Amino acid sequence: MNKVYPDAKSALAGILKDGMMIMSGGFGLCGIAEVLSDAIRDSGVKNLTVISNNAGVDGIGLSRLLETRQIKKMISSYVGENKLFAQQYLAGELELEFNPQGTLAERIRAGGAGIPAFYTKTGVGTLIAEGKEEKIFDGEKYIMERGLFADLAIIHAWKGDTAGNLVYRKTARNFNPMMATAARVTVAEVEQIVPAGDINPDHIHTPGIFVKRMIEVGRGNKRIEFRNTRKRTSAPAPAAATGVEI
Repeated sequence: MNKVYPDAKSALAGILKDGMMIMSGGFGLCGIAEVLSDAIRDSGVKNLTVISNNAGVDGIGLSRLLETRQIKKMISSYVGENKLFAQQYLAGELELEFNPQGTLAERIRAGGAGIPAFYTKTGVGTLIAEGKEEKIFDGEKYIMERGLFADLAIIHAWKGDTAGNLVYRKTARNFNPMMATAARVTVAEVEQIVPAGDINPDHIHTPGIFVKRMIEVGRGNKRIEFRNTRKRTSAPAPAAATGVEI
């Protein structure tokens, strides 16, 4: 089975449809499937429900789907720096299901593990708990959260082989491994694809059984979400030689 496709458009062919649920990996701009999300935008598919920690920043990644009003609902933990995301939500133009970040991660992990629901103390006594089943365990109140399972997951990996085995790089791992397991079809954009067998099995983060299609995208743009700098100070002059050991 050939999993490697020549481009994002062909990798998504036959998968996209109006009203579908899509998981999109990444955190801010770190580890986002930017090439695939742009291809979804170009396809014109609409009324999407998108599960993602946030929607990146204005003009990049999922924000481009917000620009074209292709997203109907976001399931996220953070609106953050995306002004368009905030504007559409506050104007009532975009549905938003807020989740505590750990709860969102666990909902995705549960969906991938075939767990339909679980109980957590996070959110008890807050707006998060409204309308959710509550239960007492060992004298403590918990609320029930449903697992999440999508029609499509788009993820970004640092390295992959032709069998679909993936390796993520450092913090770009974030939500990607969990989302890879929690969708009917997972499509990965990979910076470098190598022959099957070239990756040490102990280094694999996502086994190829979860990945149906892949594209190679190279290093791409390594954007910095916030560039924080400080003014350099001149280096202190070296101490004069005194002949005394310190």
